[in-house]
Amino acid sequence: MSKPKKSMLLLLAGMLVVLSACSEANTAKESPKASTAATQTAGAQTAAAGPFTKSEKPITIKIGKDVDAADKSLPAGDSPESNQYTRYIKDNLNIDTKIVWQAASGKDYDQKVNLSIASNDLPDALVVKDTQFRQMVKSGQLADLTEVYNKYASPALKSIIDSTKGLALKSVTVDGKMYALPNVTTESDMVHMMWIRKDWLDKLGLQPPKTMDELEKVAKAFVEQDPDGNGKADTIGISGPQLGGLLNADFINPNNNNYGFDPIFASYHSYPGFWLKGADGKTTYGSLQPETKQALSKLRDLYSKGLIDKEMTIRKDAQELIKNGTSGIYFGLWWAGGYGPLADAIKNNPKANWQAYAAPLDVNGEFTPHMGNPTNQYLVVRKGYEHPEAAIQMENLLLRDESKFDVKVAIGNYPLRIVYAPMDEMDVTYKMMKEVLAGTKKPEDLDLPGYKLLKSDAEKVKKVKLEPYDKYDIQYWDPNADLGTWKRMYSTLVGISALQLPYKKTYSVTYSQTKTMESRWAALDKLEKETFLKIIMGAAPLESFDKFVEDWKKQGGDQIISEIEANLK
Repeated sequence: MSKPKKSMLLLLAGMLVVLSACSEANTAKESPKASTAATQTAGAQTAAAGPFTKSEKPITIKIGKDVDAADKSLPAGDSPESNQYTRYIKDNLNIDTKIVWQAASGKDYDQKVNLSIASNDLPDALVVKDTQFRQMVKSGQLADLTEVYNKYASPALKSIIDSTKGLALKSVTVDGKMYALPNVTTESDMVHMMWIRKDWLDKLGLQPPKTMDELEKVAKAFVEQDPDGNGKADTIGISGPQLGGLLNADFINPNNNNYGFDPIFASYHSYPGFWLKGADGKTTYGSLQPETKQALSKLRDLYSKGLIDKEMTIRKDAQELIKNGTSGIYFGLWWAGGYGPLADAIKNNPKANWQAYAAPLDVNGEFTPHMGNPTNQYLVVRKGYEHPEAAIQMENLLLRDESKFDVKVAIGNYPLRIVYAPMDEMDVTYKMMKEVLAGTKKPEDLDLPGYKLLKSDAEKVKKVKLEPYDKYDIQYWDPNADLGTWKRMYSTLVGISALQLPYKKTYSVTYSQTKTMESRWAALDKLEKETFLKIIMGAAPLESFDKFVEDWKKQGGDQIISEIEANLK
């Protein structure tokens, strides 16, 4: 065996060990902390009387916190536990937030939450994902928030939740009881698109790729034609997921899969990880379909040609290649530009002109992304905590006053933050910013209920956007004028502009888990991830996909599909 082949297989083996470790599920203990409904009711009665009423006596809420290791925005002397956000909460609500544990955002945080569930040692409140929420409910660890929500949730918060036509509340309701506060994301947060170095395209005389064939040609040119002009063969065509990242989003984690290959899959009408309606009207699993095999074949071809980062899924930080100017293409959400690695990318090279496009298109020339659930975060409160209303009041405050904060300090430092946005928030923001720049709207016209940042955005956009206002290339911006504003406005005007053309949406028929998934899903998910990765990297033949389909069905997949069908009836 050749040395390169041995090296590649060793890398693959390492990746699969990581995937295996990340796929293992923790099992929670069955005896939750003792609690009575009377305790919760007494806490609510002695605390604040409404959505924003400041408590007479100090309230302490102990939380688990996800921390972005790359965040350098906190001023000297501040910390995740003491900053502008925590002080604002204390001043306005008399609530002290104490971090009992913290972990890096992503898999480290998930593992810490899983450990808290398994050891039955929850903080007073946490932000969790769907699978963790379901396990907590099953183990009896969560407070019933039904009455607390009805009494303390602000009208603005309730209106945004109601805008989902019952989907958000349904996702947190079990046996008629509300066991979490659901977030609501703007529809734009569900759509993965292509970000590309337009300055590289211009240098090589290329147009932004629309089809898969054009994407391959551009990626090949980026690898072979020295687009950065340093005389070295060191550029990468397409970035891939980092260590612990996903090749594609799925029904459990449908949004925010930056650096995965979701748009490539979608261009083949492949939706791995999503539950679909087949031609016969019955539920099927997207990962089993021939379109997914076709997409895997293409990704395998791109990887074998060296057009995809060879170190994907073992690289610790996918942003590294974008920040240092090595990679020319990545896939992600609208905010994966300014809010992602591009602030550092343009700091290193002010001419790095990253632009967003709804691409690649399918054979009919349509953009066909998968969509997510409007709820993908769950704010839960430990059963027995005396002041469950505190968590809801903190969300009311953020929703009302987010525009008042210094945007240079990352909003992720707000304790227990979950996203609340009208479904059309970013489309409205994009259109209103264009009108403000055109002079047809004024900031004072845009103090609209529910659109918490709109007026503030309108007041600041001209600080960073240079004329001509209808051109979005990097030379028409001044990020140094206000970097925080630039991050938001660049993400909005560049990222959301890519979504202004009509596109065909595909939703999963469900985003929840069934009974059999509780015991079988970890193994099925591991089987899928390992098989797909091996196929793409060339460590297994494309035909192994057929064996995967067979094994997946036998190992509980068919039973899960039957359960989903029954639940939908």
